[in-house]
Amino acid sequence: MLARLSLARDSLAGQVFSLQALIVLLLITAAAVALVFQARYDSEKDARNRSLAAAEAFAHGPGLPAALAAPNPTAELQPLADGARKASNLDFIAVLSTNGVRYTDARPDLIGKRASGDFGRALAGEPFTEVFRGAPSDAVRAVVPVRDAQGRVVGLVSTGIEIENVGHVVEGQLPLLIGAAAGALLLGTAGAALVSGRLRRQTRGLGAAELARMNEHHEAVLHAVREGVLIVGADHRLLLANDEARRLLDLPPDAEQRHVGELGLDPRTAELLLSGRVATDEVHLAGDRLLAVNVRPTPPSAGRPSGSVMTLRDTTELAALSGRAEVARERLQLLYDAGVRIGTTLDVARTAEELSEVAVPRFADFVTVELLEPVLRGDEPSPVAGMHTRMRRAAMTGVRTDQPLQPVGDTIVFAVPTAPMAAALDAGQAVLAADLQAAMGWRAADPAGTRMALEYGFHSLISVPLQARGVVLGMANFWRAANTPEAFDEEDLSFAEELGARAAVSIDNARRFTREHATAVTLQRSLLPRVLPDLSAVETAFRYLPAKAGVGGDWFDVIPLPGARVALVVGDVVGHGVHAAATMGRLRTAVHNFSTLDMPPDELLGHLDELIDRIDQLESGEPGAVEGPGEGLGGGAGEGAEEPAGITGATCLYAVYDPVSGHCVMASAGHPGPALVHPDGRVEFPELPTGLPLGVGGMPFETTGLALPEGSRLVLFTDGLLEDRDRDFDAGLELLGRTLARPGRSPEQACGDVLAAMLFPAPSDDIALLIAETRRLDPRRIAEWDVPDDPAAVSRVRRAAAGQLEAWGLEELSFTAELVLSELITNAIRYGNEPIRVRLLHDRNLICEVWDGSSTSPHLRYAATTDEGGRGLFLVAQYAERWGTRYTERGKVIWAELSRTAGAEPLLPPGLDLDSLEDLAW
Repeated sequence: MLARLSLARDSLAGQVFSLQALIVLLLITAAAVALVFQARYDSEKDARNRSLAAAEAFAHGPGLPAALAAPNPTAELQPLADGARKASNLDFIAVLSTNGVRYTDARPDLIGKRASGDFGRALAGEPFTEVFRGAPSDAVRAVVPVRDAQGRVVGLVSTGIEIENVGHVVEGQLPLLIGAAAGALLLGTAGAALVSGRLRRQTRGLGAAELARMNEHHEAVLHAVREGVLIVGADHRLLLANDEARRLLDLPPDAEQRHVGELGLDPRTAELLLSGRVATDEVHLAGDRLLAVNVRPTPPSAGRPSGSVMTLRDTTELAALSGRAEVARERLQLLYDAGVRIGTTLDVARTAEELSEVAVPRFADFVTVELLEPVLRGDEPSPVAGMHTRMRRAAMTGVRTDQPLQPVGDTIVFAVPTAPMAAALDAGQAVLAADLQAAMGWRAADPAGTRMALEYGFHSLISVPLQARGVVLGMANFWRAANTPEAFDEEDLSFAEELGARAAVSIDNARRFTREHATAVTLQRSLLPRVLPDLSAVETAFRYLPAKAGVGGDWFDVIPLPGARVALVVGDVVGHGVHAAATMGRLRTAVHNFSTLDMPPDELLGHLDELIDRIDQLESGEPGAVEGPGEGLGGGAGEGAEEPAGITGATCLYAVYDPVSGHCVMASAGHPGPALVHPDGRVEFPELPTGLPLGVGGMPFETTGLALPEGSRLVLFTDGLLEDRDRDFDAGLELLGRTLARPGRSPEQACGDVLAAMLFPAPSDDIALLIAETRRLDPRRIAEWDVPDDPAAVSRVRRAAAGQLEAWGLEELSFTAELVLSELITNAIRYGNEPIRVRLLHDRNLICEVWDGSSTSPHLRYAATTDEGGRGLFLVAQYAERWGTRYTERGKVIWAELSRTAGAEPLLPPGLDLDSLEDLAW
């Protein structure tokens, strides 16, 4: 490399190498000399420090003052001095008297002789070091006084290193210094060679003259190239502009060093240069030219911040050639947007609006969509051709609102066959009217309206029939007005047809969903309770909202039970549509049937679970088969759709409230528990075992009992009230608790407030809400008697009951009640077990209950003419509005409910009284 550089010493790289090598040599030489002097200085300083330290240590050694006062100090001190000298690696240690006579020395021949030099400072008590020059040799020595116990100077200690030995230390370091200097010189030279080599590669071994000539060539190329170049500094001042940039931008002659804002550029171009952002092939306007602009930052140099470089190309002709390709790209993008934006909902009118919105203003200035009346209702349109002359305008979108077209909701009539709309419907394909001035059929259809449209600026039209599965659903009209001077052409016609075909599929899907939704809503409304019974036990209010996406299977119920009790039910079937609504109806009917048997909640849910499992097996055709939700009920989501059978996936909460005791028992099959609102407004969510959903089977259900204060409220709901995509179950539960915590409202008001606070804009699941405010039966309306196991007790209880009825003002029911009680008590005594108890409840009707410890249930039968008994239960059934049996944990209760409107005394056989009726018992 050095040889090559030497051969190219006339090049710029060779000159730089020679200069750098000389500078390195001078610097290393100066550094080496400085290091030699520094080493000598450090060695002398080290000798002073070592000498002084040794002298101090020896002078302060124990016993030295005593040894100096001894008759022969030399004999005592010479061995000590030799040992200390060798240990401290010194050349001599001499102990002197106060007049400088040596007691010890490294050279025995000097003992007893006076040492040279001035020891005045030491005799005055000050230790010192010096470079001594004289006999017996030049040395770096230290002199320290020796003091006795009284502090008097009684002698001197002199230690030192000869100058010759100090020099040997420096000479020993010279090879290292010389080696380091040589290494530094070698590294410096190599570094200079590397720098020069890189410079040589960058300059191609050229000299200064050659580089100057090359710069001239570059300048010539820069200003001759047919692409403009601007270089702008960090302060936004123009540093360089070539001739093409001056021509394209019409820059002034003194443009360099002027601020970008002072160059008269187009505002967009000036803003781009001032922003410092990167740009690639942005199209900017410069006069009548279209420029493709690229901007890149320049790298920082010499600590200065970076600027930017802009290149410009005249693309006016290229823009004209690529215009058609750009239009095609925009059409493809518009079709993609239409696929994404049309059909986002399953609403017919909204889908029509999406079609009109997606085409304005990128394709047309105005778009109108007309649909057949059956399509808007969700019905199947008629496939007969020529039956589409009347449609309703479903959507309209335009670039302006002050337009002369008929508004949304108006009926549009296509009566003139030669009009573009009627011609498109008749042909079943899109029709182009490039010039509306010449469309005489369109003008004849509505002369006044078309005249206003032409005056407004409408000049071109494409009418597209909306067809799906070969059936016309409506039509879309694309209009261009004064905002777009270009008329529609044949390419636009093909695009409009493609756009209409995609929209028609979405409209047909929405129509079919609308039909199914309406069917499901009708079915669901017929299956849900429309009016809840008016009961003394509870005051109820409810709300039911079907999901926007499709009717589901949520349901609720309030079922009167014997003994003034009431059953509160809420349930949820997984899924949506007709199948979910039908499944809900089956489950609600089953709950009603099972509740007539007066079962505890856990047993009722168990029977319901077995029923669902049995239905699933029968509908699947395989015993024990378990199929997915929705199979086997026959209603599809649409034509050709097959929904699987099965009811698995339903949940239910069943609660029974007794107004006599204020006790409520409930059980859940996978359903959320209720909210309990206390009279003071405090809200809690009682914990109860949720159990498995209905149809899963395998596990029994558990019952939970609650004591409810009068005026408290049970709030039953489905999970659609609480959770949705934007809110989880726990957050909904917390919001529900806060909403229910406001006292002083009726159940009806509370229902409204809950929905106002918690309803989602478009709920994805059904919402069922049931609020029941509990009441207690007045204790004064309750009468109870314990009956001994003695037939004679029947008449006593009967008379006591008659007296109680008289106290209640129910004398008109006295005879019927005595008849019923006589039969029920006699039956309990004859066929039942103790304990026997009678209870009368004065509710809206009179309820007679007879309790006994037997689980045997009586049956109604018709006694023969010759039978002596067996007519008692028949008489009870005849004169009671309702009667039945319910089982308790320790027996049963036979009850009969007597209406106040049935107070007429029954006709009995002649000569038969109430006492004799006891023989007719079953």
